[in-house]
Amino acid sequence: MAATGCVSTMHWTPVLAHPDARPAGRRRLLRQGAVLLASGGLAGVQAQAPLATVRVPPLSPQVRVLRNGLQVVLLPDEPVAGRAGSGTAALQVWYRVGGKDDPPGRSGFAHLFEHMMFKRTRHLADEAFDRLTEDVGGQNNAFTTEDATAYLNVVPANHVERLLWAEAERMAQLLVTEPQFLSERAVVASEFRQRVLVDPYGRLFNAMAPALWRVHPYRNPVIGRVEDLNAATLGDVQRFHATYYRPDNATLIVAGDIDPSRIHAWVDRYFGPLTAPDTPVPRVSLREPRRERGQGLTLSAPQVPAPALALLWQAPAAAHPDAAPLRVAGALLGQGDSSRLSVGLVEQGRLAQSAGFGVDLHADAGMLSAWAIAAGPSVVGGDARSDPRLPQLEAALLRAVHRLAHGSIPIGELDKVRTQLLTEALVARQTAEGRALAVGWSIVRRQDAGAVDVELAQLQAVRAEDVQRVLRTHVLAAHAVALRYVQGPSAAVSGGPA
Repeated sequence: MAATGCVSTMHWTPVLAHPDARPAGRRRLLRQGAVLLASGGLAGVQAQAPLATVRVPPLSPQVRVLRNGLQVVLLPDEPVAGRAGSGTAALQVWYRVGGKDDPPGRSGFAHLFEHMMFKRTRHLADEAFDRLTEDVGGQNNAFTTEDATAYLNVVPANHVERLLWAEAERMAQLLVTEPQFLSERAVVASEFRQRVLVDPYGRLFNAMAPALWRVHPYRNPVIGRVEDLNAATLGDVQRFHATYYRPDNATLIVAGDIDPSRIHAWVDRYFGPLTAPDTPVPRVSLREPRRERGQGLTLSAPQVPAPALALLWQAPAAAHPDAAPLRVAGALLGQGDSSRLSVGLVEQGRLAQSAGFGVDLHADAGMLSAWAIAAGPSVVGGDARSDPRLPQLEAALLRAVHRLAHGSIPIGELDKVRTQLLTEALVARQTAEGRALAVGWSIVRRQDAGAVDVELAQLQAVRAEDVQRVLRTHVLAAHAVALRYVQGPSAAVSGGPA
C-alpha cells in the first residue's frame, strides 16, 4: 500500500467511461486476453511451464515538440469500419514538477499549485474549468505525485478547442494573488488534517518516505507540511510558478475521437505563441546512497487503534528492467484477500487485521514497503514500543518474503496475478483518458512516450525466477528501515540504527 499523501484529491471526480469510448477491437481484445491468460495456468504445474501471453496492439503515440519546448502527444482513436467515433476526447497537461521539486523548507508547493491552477487567470474566472467541462457533460481532474502534476479533462470532442485555449491560458496567464494564495493554502491545510491527522493510520503512511529517504527530496511528503506552507510568502509562490509552469516543462496529451491535423492547428494557435523563460528548468540531481545498515524508528501518535509496522527498502527507478518483476512480486505478496500477506498474517496467522506490500517506483528511484496492522487494540499504559506484537509482525512479514523468494511459486498463482495486472491495464486503456494516462506515466517515469508500448509485454514476460531474483536483490540482500507505529501522548519519531 503506497503512502496516501502522494495524490491530491481536491479535484478528484471519478471520470465515467462513455460506453462508446471503447472501440470494438479493444473490447474483443480485453475479453479474449482475459480468457487466454486465465487458461494459461493450473495450480501445481511447475513454475517453468510456459504461460500464455496476449499481443497488445501498440498505442503508437504521435509526438512532436513545439519551438517553445512544449511536448505534444496525440492518440487518435483507431477507426472502426461501419461505426461512428466515440465522440469523446481526453485532454491532459502534465507538468514535470512534483513533491521532489518543492523548495527547501517549503514542502507541498507542487501540491499547492495543483489547487492554485483552478483559480482566476487573466481571462478566466475562478473554477472556470468546472464550467468548461461539467456543463457540457464532461469531467475535470488533477493530481500531484513525487515527479509531476497533471491536469485532466474529458469532454465531448467538439469542445476540445476551447479546452486547448483554456489550458494555454492558465499556463501563461494565471493570476497568483494574495487572496487566492491564502484561500488555497487553507484548503491544503484542511486536506492535510483530514488525510493525515484524522485518519488513524494517515501519519504512518505519510511518514514512510521521510523515514526511508535521507538525501533525495522524495523524502518530502507530497501533500506538504502545514508549518512549511504557513511559512510561505506570496513571493515564494510566484517564483515557484514562474520556475516550473512553462511550456518547456510540460506535456500536452490529446486522445480520443480527434482529427490530428485540426488538433495540431489549434495547438499551434494557442500554445505556439507562448514563450519559455531563458533560464533552464531546475532538475533534481541528487542520488540517494545505498544504505549500509538497517534502521529502527518508532513513530508515536495519539489515537492509534492498534500498533502497526512498516518495513521499507530502497528500490530502482521505474525505467529499470526489474520494474515489472517487482510489480508482480508486490501483487503476489499484497494484492487482494488471496495474497500471501493477507492469507498468512490475517486469515491464518491471526497476527494482523490487515497487511500489504507497496511497490512505488518513481522517475529517479523507488520504495518497497511491507506493512501490517496488528490484531487487537493498542496497549494502554506502559511503553507501547515494547508491545510483543511488533517483532512478531516483523518476523512474519520477512518470513512471507523469504518464502516467496526461495520457495515454489505455483504456476496458477503467478498466472492469476499477471492476469489481474494485465487486465487492470487493459481495462484502463478502454477509454481515451486511460490511454492518455498510460502515456503520461510513461513520459514522467521513463522519459519516453514510446515505452508505453513495451510495458505490458515486459509484464507478461515475468517468470517465477524473475520474481525471486528481484526479491533476493532488493529486499533480502538490502538493509531495511523498520518503522513502528504506536500509541503515544503526541506525534514524535525516535530511534536510530538497528
